[in-house]
Amino acid sequence: MTDAETRANPYFLQLVISLHAAAMYQMGKTVSPISGKIERDMAQARVSIDMLTMIQEKTAGNLQEDEKRFLDSTVYILQMNFVDELERDKKEAATKPQSGAPEDGKAGEDPQTPPPESDKGH
Repeated sequence: MTDAETRANPYFLQLVISLHAAAMYQMGKTVSPISGKIERDMAQARVSIDMLTMIQEKTAGNLQEDEKRFLDSTVYILQMNFVDELERDKKEAATKPQSGAPEDGKAGEDPQTPPPESDKGH
C-alpha cells in the first residue's frame, strides 16, 4: 500500500467535521456562526447525528483505521452530548413551577424534544 492509500481522506474528515459542528450548534453547545447567538433545535441535531450514524453503517469495512476511529468517536461524543441536553431539559422542566397550560395553548408538548423515532441508541 502506498502512503496515500493509508492516509485518512481529507474530504471524508471534513464531511464528518461539518456534521459535528452543525450538531453542536443545533444542540446549543456552540454559538451559531450566522447569528452569533446560542440557538437550539434538538430535532435538527438528531438529524445531523443520524446522518453520521448512517455514514457509519454505509461505510463499515471501507474506511481507513484513522477514519473509522475519528467517525466512531465523533458519533459517540455527539450522542453523549445529545443525551446530556435532554437530561438538562428534563431537570429544568422539573424545577419550573407548574402554572397550568403553556401560553401557546399546546399542553404537554415540549418544543425542544424531537418527535419519537426508531431507537438507534441515542
